[in-house]
Amino acid sequence: MKTAAPSTHSRILILDFGSQYTQVIARRIRELQVYSEIVRFDTPAAEIAKLKPSGLILSGGPASVYDKGAPHLDPEIFSLGIPVLGICYGLMLMAHHLGGQVVFTGRREYGAGTLYIGNGSNLLDGLGPQIDVWNSHGDEVTALPKGFRATGRTESSDFAAVEDPQRKLYGLQFHPEVAHTPRGKEILQNFVYHICRCTMDWTMGSFIEEACARIRKQVGDQKVVLGLSGGVDSSVTAALLHEAIGDQLTCIFVNNGLLRSREEEIVQRVFGENFHVRLKYVDASERFLALLKGVTDPETKRKIIGNEFIKVFQHATEELLDEDRKNGARKHSGYRFLAQGTLYPDVIESVSIEGNPAQVIKSHHNVGGLPEKMHFELVEPVRQLFKDEVRQAGLQLGLPKEIVYRQPFPGPGLAVRILGDVTPERLSILREADTIVVSEMESSDWYYRVWQSFAVLLPVRSVGVMGDQRT
Repeated sequence: MKTAAPSTHSRILILDFGSQYTQVIARRIRELQVYSEIVRFDTPAAEIAKLKPSGLILSGGPASVYDKGAPHLDPEIFSLGIPVLGICYGLMLMAHHLGGQVVFTGRREYGAGTLYIGNGSNLLDGLGPQIDVWNSHGDEVTALPKGFRATGRTESSDFAAVEDPQRKLYGLQFHPEVAHTPRGKEILQNFVYHICRCTMDWTMGSFIEEACARIRKQVGDQKVVLGLSGGVDSSVTAALLHEAIGDQLTCIFVNNGLLRSREEEIVQRVFGENFHVRLKYVDASERFLALLKGVTDPETKRKIIGNEFIKVFQHATEELLDEDRKNGARKHSGYRFLAQGTLYPDVIESVSIEGNPAQVIKSHHNVGGLPEKMHFELVEPVRQLFKDEVRQAGLQLGLPKEIVYRQPFPGPGLAVRILGDVTPERLSILREADTIVVSEMESSDWYYRVWQSFAVLLPVRSVGVMGDQRT
């Protein structure tokens, strides 16, 4: 099992049983300045022990513990002496494996509820007699394992919160990580700080320092090349690498003709003029547009753009080698490493709960593809971060707000925001429309408050009026 955080950090491991909220749990823990990491549900207890986590969280999940093929954990986990918090399905597993009774109700309880809190709970300390909670479960605990006691109930369950304080085992039949449980953060604080005794040592300052050390150790005196898109992920990756290894980094910026307005101008100004990163600009817009002519299927567009990018990128790398040789570089001093702005959710989403490749909804432009075809060793310095953490790191590294808070932009660019054929005329229309959308969002102070806002060009025409006439 690969882990990213140095052993000096407090660490909470989250066993993933397929909940839609698993990543939310991880983010909530990190917001408490404690490092969290998601691992497979079937990770052996011996491997978990080697990582020396301060605590474990068992996520929820859509299964019943009695379903054929339902995910189960190594029960030895409960004997490690590490505090464990089971959430919904995680609670059911805990009760099931430790000798309690779990029944399938035949219906799912989904929605708001009230938790009535008993006395003397370590997990629910300081919350008062009752709180609002959010339920999403189908199984129900009807008898507790030996050593457990109930500390909270709802209208539908006498065992909505349970604990065995001697073994430091805790369970909740609701979701403390979601916004619909308003005081859920306090519950997680009690678990992380008071029960697990974690220290608040996960900050972007410490991450940058440790990431730079890891980069220098991995790269040594070798050269690194990065495909810089101008988006948040690749921009922060570039700034972090430049902080760590300086001129050993070269960024290649490919203009595929599908970029946002002023993209190339912004990238060259920020990284070339302000950060003084070695930057190679390649205008390949005509090549991409020629290949996209007549193509209307979005997945086909993605594959064409991805394949052509590899060719353009590889040619640009060869040109860099030629330039280096002309400038007196050693014959074999090539670019050994490829850097990518892969994020933690990219890695998690690449594998499903059964451990098989997840069904392709859309092809991902960061995980897989380029390294295998180009024989690079991969450097992924931000692969342990969520997007909000990447933005924080970018600000600490000195990147301007216009880069750090840019909204996400697809790898294939405007090609997948044009329904139908991609032409220079349609690209021009969409760029102008998108510029207007961004301008209006910024002037109304909404651009930085929503995740995405953009224009899409549809293959339809509508009637307009100008000067009392149809246009």
